[in-house]
Amino acid sequence: MLRMEEITKYYTRRHQQTTGLQEVSLDIPKGDFVAIVGPSGSGKSTLLLMLGGMLSPSSGRVFVDNQSIYDLTTNERADVRQQKIGFVFQTFNLVPYLTAMENVQVPLFLARMPEAQQKESAVRLLTRVGLGDRLDHKPSEMSVGQQQRVALARMLANDPKIILADEPTGNLDPETGKHVMDFFGEMNREGRTIVMVTHDMRAAAKAKRTVRIVDGMIHTDSNQAEDEPLLEPALAAF
Repeated sequence: MLRMEEITKYYTRRHQQTTGLQEVSLDIPKGDFVAIVGPSGSGKSTLLLMLGGMLSPSSGRVFVDNQSIYDLTTNERADVRQQKIGFVFQTFNLVPYLTAMENVQVPLFLARMPEAQQKESAVRLLTRVGLGDRLDHKPSEMSVGQQQRVALARMLANDPKIILADEPTGNLDPETGKHVMDFFGEMNREGRTIVMVTHDMRAAAKAKRTVRIVDGMIHTDSNQAEDEPLLEPALAAF
């Protein structure tokens, strides 16, 4: 489903060239759940952005469903993201002046879904993450955990088959972070492919596979068994 072939990424900062990724090859089959770990500045987020079609490599190719996405036009690449990929970020990226329901409606609006269907889908998704009674609340009126749940509902709006998460538990207390990981477990059991960058080794332990990046190169790539079953319902105790 996701594949990187000999990916190298150079950055130029203050007239000096630095290497973000160096000849990285990675194959992520459908239904996998991969945790990307490593020191700060090792290239984890660069890798994730490239998989999501948001940062072009200096050399090499990235494939989504056997389609080389950086051989596509900018608009075609945006279509791939909209149709297949959901993003979750540490900072949530909610629009502060929109309600929870309006935030979830944003990708549906961009997909040109009729307004009535937008609202119906937003209500259904927010109810799924336990926020059926917070539809009209703005981000400032919700806890950090509730804001993350809005972000999760928005991520699911276009029913993505691939989820890319950058430090999804980074701003959360341990208990709330655990419930987010339980939710990812549910998404993975539904057949979604998940790639997650994290510094939290407890979160990484919930994945099926861990890829460690050091100095822009893959250092280890190992499968792992889950230590314990994921809890259901995942978001009951947010």
